[in-house]
Amino acid sequence: MSPSTIDIAGAVLFAIAILHTFSAKAFERVAQRFPAHAGIWHLLGEVEVVFGFWALVLVMFIGATAGRGDAIAYLDSRNFTEPLFVFVIMVIAATRPILQTTKAAVGLAARALPLPGSMAFVLLVLTLVPLLGSFITEPAAMTLGALILAERLYAGGISERLKYAILGVLFVNVSIGGTLTPYAAPPVLMVAAKWQWDLPFMLAHIGWKAALAVLVNALGVTLLFARELKAHRPAPAAIQERVPLPLVLAHVAFLACVVVFSHHPAVFLGLFLFFLGVAQAYERFQDRLILREGLLVAFFLAGLVVLGGKQQWWLQQVLMSMSSDAVYYGATALTAITDNAALTYLGSLVEGLSDEFKYALVTGAVTGGGLTVIANAPNPAGMAILKGHFELETVSALGLFLAALAPTAVAIAAFRLL
Repeated sequence: MSPSTIDIAGAVLFAIAILHTFSAKAFERVAQRFPAHAGIWHLLGEVEVVFGFWALVLVMFIGATAGRGDAIAYLDSRNFTEPLFVFVIMVIAATRPILQTTKAAVGLAARALPLPGSMAFVLLVLTLVPLLGSFITEPAAMTLGALILAERLYAGGISERLKYAILGVLFVNVSIGGTLTPYAAPPVLMVAAKWQWDLPFMLAHIGWKAALAVLVNALGVTLLFARELKAHRPAPAAIQERVPLPLVLAHVAFLACVVVFSHHPAVFLGLFLFFLGVAQAYERFQDRLILREGLLVAFFLAGLVVLGGKQQWWLQQVLMSMSSDAVYYGATALTAITDNAALTYLGSLVEGLSDEFKYALVTGAVTGGGLTVIANAPNPAGMAILKGHFELETVSALGLFLAALAPTAVAIAAFRLL
């Protein structure tokens, strides 16, 4: 089937958006050189704005060539459940009751490990939090991990090399760490019901390999930067009034209910509004809710949904032309330039795939989930929280890609050799 003019325009704009993502840091430098118009350059330098901006250009193009009705119909045909869910789960996971509980658990475990400085802290955060994503969903795990690292490590004056190395491991580990269960990682969720991948299947065929790769990655970056981490002491946590246990349990209940109803926006948005009321009622036990960061991430993902809807005509042809061996590496590479859940969704539309092809497609999609900010839905959440600690308050797309190569290679070894 030949692509339409709009399909081709969508692919071109998608490619431009990817290039824009990799050059976001350049816009920040332009903003410094031309302060008179720094506002617009800062806006274009926001990674979270990139795909939303080019999605707007695509919708305007559809409206100009096919009419306003077609543009509106196309937007109505898109499913924005995931951006809405990521926004809600980010805000709830970043509240003081949830963070305080998670940090206390990590701190307790870190004290039990006989490692100096920040070594135990880094090892545990990069291992336990990504694996926790298999139960509370990847976006929640990413939010918790990024916030804990921002407060206790990034704020303590570590080197730029270590910042990128930890970010690369965090992104890769969250992407593969959500595969212990069939409902937490979007690439798995897209196919689990149709392919009948239940919890025992995930643990036996994918989950244990992912857990091993997560541990190796966390241990690797800890040992590689052992000298710096030995000399570093985690920044002391701010002294805050302890949150009462009933309020902690209420927040955990909100988080759990949002996860359970993650495919029903009418339900989880209603729960979120109720949560906002509780947060306001007990404001003394709350920090600032990360509404701005959550909205920026949701805007990014919504733009990806709009632009991604016009990529099926070439993505499916590329995937289906590969053998089960080649599709693993093809999916890993393609994930770097498109959301990994989109790849597995396309695979779920095809009948008669072999078990080897299914396994290769899904594991390849999660393997490449840390290479770029657009590779995995939770990545923009981590980027939004941590980018302020990097030079020029932005993360280099090339720097992230290079930092994620080694942990990605470990994931490849786990899924292909074991």
